[in-house]
Amino acid sequence: MTPDIIYTHFPGLTARQREQMAALGSLYHEWNAKINVISRRDIDNLYAHHVLHSLGIALALRFRPGTEVMDVGTGGGFPGIPLAIMFPDCHFHLIDSIGKKIRVAQAVADALGLENVTLAHRNATEERERFDFVVSRAVMNLSELAALVRKNIHSRQHNALPNGLICLKGGDLTAELQPFRRSAETWPLAPPFPEDYYAGKYVVYVQV
Repeated sequence: MTPDIIYTHFPGLTARQREQMAALGSLYHEWNAKINVISRRDIDNLYAHHVLHSLGIALALRFRPGTEVMDVGTGGGFPGIPLAIMFPDCHFHLIDSIGKKIRVAQAVADALGLENVTLAHRNATEERERFDFVVSRAVMNLSELAALVRKNIHSRQHNALPNGLICLKGGDLTAELQPFRRSAETWPLAPPFPEDYYAGKYVVYVQV
């Protein structure tokens, strides 16, 4: 398991970013042996199935410096930690309702020296801060999630897309997208990611 697949798709990473990406493998292997945040059958696919998947959001939107992003239901730190490496001039706030998962994400962020990451053991209903975007990796139905985080979206704008929700989703999204047909966009991840794993997977943006 090496980060080469990340470098292939994102060749412009700095030396520091490459160093941090490379460190993810050993860190998640070590912590996953203690606290299971990634299926043990899938941990060897960390870069291909988890890190690269998280970075799919960077294909849809390049966050401008100063952007504030909340990752809801981050689990062990996806997509928030890979995105924090990719966008060091943005701030990422990672929350999860399961304390042991936040413990893993905190340990990984600390080991990587990610000063642009904060974490909280918190349910999204409890979070009152506001952000430019909320990101999530298939946590719940789009309508439910949009209703839950509407209170957390800033009115100020400084990115190419209006503030809103960016999710990583898979499968037939027709029904989920129906309520947002005028305010949603989707980007398939295959291509540009040619790996079979990404067939039927999408980045979904909803203006909130």
